[in-house]
Amino acid sequence: MHKVLVVDDDKVLQSSVRQALEYHHFVVDVADNGKEAVNAVYREKYDLVVMDVNMPEMDGLEALVEIKKHDPSIIVLILTAFSNVSDAVKAVKEGAYNYLEKPISSENLVALIKRALKARSLVETTAFSAPMLSLSNENSSDDKFVGESNVMKKVFDIISRLAKVQTPVLIRGESGTGKELVAKAIHFNGPRKDNKFVTINCGAIPETLIESELFGHEKGAFTGADARKIGKFQYADGGTLFLDEIGDIPLAMQVKLLRVLQEKKFTPVGSNREVSSDVRIIAASHKPFEEMIKDGTFREDLFYRLNVLPVYLPPLRERTSDIPHLVNYYLNYFNNVHNLQMKGLDPEAQKLFDAYKWPGNIRELRNVIEHCFIMESGDVITKGSLPGSVLGNTPSFEEKDESIIDIKAIKDSVLDTEGDDILRDFQFTFGIKTEDDDVKLDFQKAKDEFEKEFITQALKLNKGKINQTALNANIPKKTLLRKIEKYELTPKDFY
Repeated sequence: MHKVLVVDDDKVLQSSVRQALEYHHFVVDVADNGKEAVNAVYREKYDLVVMDVNMPEMDGLEALVEIKKHDPSIIVLILTAFSNVSDAVKAVKEGAYNYLEKPISSENLVALIKRALKARSLVETTAFSAPMLSLSNENSSDDKFVGESNVMKKVFDIISRLAKVQTPVLIRGESGTGKELVAKAIHFNGPRKDNKFVTINCGAIPETLIESELFGHEKGAFTGADARKIGKFQYADGGTLFLDEIGDIPLAMQVKLLRVLQEKKFTPVGSNREVSSDVRIIAASHKPFEEMIKDGTFREDLFYRLNVLPVYLPPLRERTSDIPHLVNYYLNYFNNVHNLQMKGLDPEAQKLFDAYKWPGNIRELRNVIEHCFIMESGDVITKGSLPGSVLGNTPSFEEKDESIIDIKAIKDSVLDTEGDDILRDFQFTFGIKTEDDDVKLDFQKAKDEFEKEFITQALKLNKGKINQTALNANIPKKTLLRKIEKYELTPKDFY
């Protein structure tokens, strides 16, 4: 249950806000001015403060600064009269989540509070990625990874700083460390939170189409351009554009992207008109930019334009003390998803978790926990429910050859749950004996019809569950999603 502090010298308004929040099951305390509010925050832990601007002894702006200094994680909503909206805007710049003009309705207030709490939950999830603000050289001994102590305050401090500014952000880290979570947390806790957050994976778009995806095109601009299309820069106007895997963008596009960052304008493909762009750029990549700059595959000027306020996410192997917290988090998550009561790991499984290097980082740990939920019959995760990668019998999912699919793994996943009918269909379709543990298929070299049928059968055997299909078919999740999109399959059809 969330705890709220209502601060206003107007007793009538204070009482009405309190009643409205208590009706929606919030625990509410009150204070008459900013000084009382600061003292209350020092004494108690609050999730949110609803505070007026003009008050005796200490006004809302002064109190806001002190509250944020004490605990950056507290959400502050400002109440203001129409004539003092400029003060409320200033408060947002100082770290307030948002403001409401008086007179306020309980519906609007509660809706805003729920949005604020949802935005904060993104930051809480981001805490498991343990971001670190790279203010000095990446290899400096002064840089410290966020650990289990004070992790939330440091994470909130980073998000707070980034949310206040409009400069580009470059998030660096290995695959699976949580780069998109950080980007969302920055957006949904900043002044652009009411506008779009648009994601584009630069590495997943063919080089011939990337310009059209980013900037749009006019009808007839190229073969197949049957209609005018707006690009992601125009679609995200007023919001945030997250350029994932920007290290994969071709050099020709890097020049055009640099121009948009500098001039805030772009020209759609096949057009003579310039379009203004009010978009904040957050980019992410696992690529070694310093080496790419030396090799001439990434422009130095674009790198420095993006790298104004970088965030570095350390790999999980460099913050192993956080693994127990991650395990508990995902145990709770999947208990809720699957309506189970899994209690934790037994000692033998815990040792394997601690010894494993987690090359797939947090994404891999999440998938392993979900795998255990599917395979485990008891209420504690044991060695027997762990995938081969953690046991040391097979490569991790990040190291596997994407072109190899293990038929035996699919067979074993359904023999006891789906019956023999689906299995016989599978054998008939592919004309093989799945009892042979060594039988494997190279679907990269297979014809499209074969590949589509294989993905269809894999989804069917696993009831359309993406993560389960990826694990049991030994297909990296990104590859599976790409094939599903390619063949226009709908996982829900297989539930």
